[in-house]
Amino acid sequence: MTQDALTKLAELGLTLPDAPAPAANYVPFVKSGNQLFVSGQISNGPDGLITGKLGADMSVEEGAAAAQSCALSLIAQLNAAVDGDLSRLVRVVKLVGFVNSTADFTDQPKVINGASDLMVAVFGDAGRHARSAVSAASLPLGVAVEIEAIFEIN
Repeated sequence: MTQDALTKLAELGLTLPDAPAPAANYVPFVKSGNQLFVSGQISNGPDGLITGKLGADMSVEEGAAAAQSCALSLIAQLNAAVDGDLSRLVRVVKLVGFVNSTADFTDQPKVINGASDLMVAVFGDAGRHARSAVSAASLPLGVAVEIEAIFEIN
């Protein structure tokens, strides 16, 4: 799957970034048995942090793009955890998405679809997962989206 996942990313016009370093006193991921728990990845693109608040100054489409950037960082952390061998992925188990949004914004699931859609596009059926998509009054550094993941690996 390593080549398949990287090929699919390239076909989508996407490049796997380096796995982001932790910004505080935590580790980027923890392996426990065949489960890999990846710390929350914030929306970050080639031009820096993707900031904003859904329902105020960002569209759903912009939010979905921010969520996709989080998914790329999650895959980068997965890649680091499996020493560059993405064929060790058994499945994406769960994504938990936090959306920086106004009190009346209700399209959090549409925003987090940016990450979910990428996982399925890259990993096929192994990318289908359970998910939560919730609102947050604010997120670290003013980012639009933060997503954490649980992967099953072998």
